Amino acid sequence: MLNDLKMVLDDNWRLLQRRPRADSSVVIVSELPVPTPKGPLVAGLDGEGNRHLLVPIGAHQVVRKGLNGPVLRLSKRTLEHDSKLQDFADLVCLRPDLNDIFATLCADILCATEESPDNPVKVLHRVLDRWRALFLSPGPPLGAQQLAGLFGELVVLELLLEHDSSAIKTWKGPSGHRHDFATGAGALEVKTSTNPDGRSVRVHGLDQLEPPLDGELGLVWLRLEMDVQGGIGFLDMIKRVLELSDDESETLTRLAAVGYRAADNDHYTHSRYSIIEQRWYNVDVAFPRLTTVDLAAAAISTNVHNVDYTIDLSGDSPAPMKTHDVERHITAMLEELR
Repeated sequence: MLNDLKMVLDDNWRLLQRRPRADSSVVIVSELPVPTPKGPLVAGLDGEGNRHLLVPIGAHQVVRKGLNGPVLRLSKRTLEHDSKLQDFADLVCLRPDLNDIFATLCADILCATEESPDNPVKVLHRVLDRWRALFLSPGPPLGAQQLAGLFGELVVLELLLEHDSSAIKTWKGPSGHRHDFATGAGALEVKTSTNPDGRSVRVHGLDQLEPPLDGELGLVWLRLEMDVQGGIGFLDMIKRVLELSDDESETLTRLAAVGYRAADNDHYTHSRYSIIEQRWYNVDVAFPRLTTVDLAAAAISTNVHNVDYTIDLSGDSPAPMKTHDVERHITAMLEELR
């Protein structure tokens, strides 16, 4: 449904682009197939080529203030149609490079309005509240280590989405889960390094390498190298997982939860990585780790908390999984999504 509505929006904006450009203050419009008691929602395009979504509202309804650039602007606008004046909440994207993400946001608004058409401006505000973190940048962009770590998780997410377009549901790390990816049947923890030497893994807590009760845990270790001239662009990876996912809105919500902001895209333009090495390990009883079970077996008090430690995987043992074992682990994890 969301993708269908996004296609409808893109088609309407493309048709508007073919029409003669108006004065920069004029918005040309096209009605969308999403009716409300106050009229349909409308796609718009202004003289500068900025895309608009116009949500019909009552003359006395208030459009929330506070969303005024640099990416989005929300304001009240009155348009004349068939000799009648109609008030709208006018949402406009001020960054053409973010048109694709804006289309997903607007499709989300259309979808929510179809479900609750009686008060479309209330629906608009509710959806914007959920998306606000993606377009506003209250803090600094991701640092180098954070960016590399997120890129590593996106590499794994891409692989899972290639197996199942619903695999975004398995990405639990953004919500604070102890494992980066998890289902009832298995889990994955992702560790990324930009160090050219060794294979050190920093583990946070006694439960991070504790397998789920009814499944196996895999550890994915990646070595990345900054590669401005080649490699894979961070923003290209974002675009790739959005294309693969059957729920772009949820994917963007989880990206925002880990600190990615579309408003910071200029900062990430030259962030590109080559994947120098990628190893998958089965975290079984032979894998070097510390858990509460290990402490109890060693007669160490389980009241010990906030334990961080480092594992060295530079040697031949433990051996990484074979390709067929990786495939088996992924298949088992994703089975419950089907």
